[in-house]
Amino acid sequence: MVQQDVQLHTSQPGRAEGHTCGCAHDDADPVLDVRPIPHAIRHGAVFGAFGATPPGSSLVIVAPHDPLPLLAQLRELAPIEVGYLERGPEEWHVRITRLG
Repeated sequence: MVQQDVQLHTSQPGRAEGHTCGCAHDDADPVLDVRPIPHAIRHGAVFGAFGATPPGSSLVIVAPHDPLPLLAQLRELAPIEVGYLERGPEEWHVRITRLG
């Protein structure tokens, strides 16, 4: 069995203000870099992360190409809003916000 490290970190690209409710949780959008994940399980990894994203929250994925098929599949699961933070040519950074 081959073990690979998967990078999941938080960042706030394009956000000027932090979280201010005082509840001590992190307001940064989680970032999932799918490039090191084997292609055969890549979509499943994103579905798992998306499933843990509550309505109104976002997940940023970093992909080696424009993830249009993946976005179409996510739209079948729940209403989403998509925002491109970076559009190739080497990598795409896409913020996916779960609306419902």
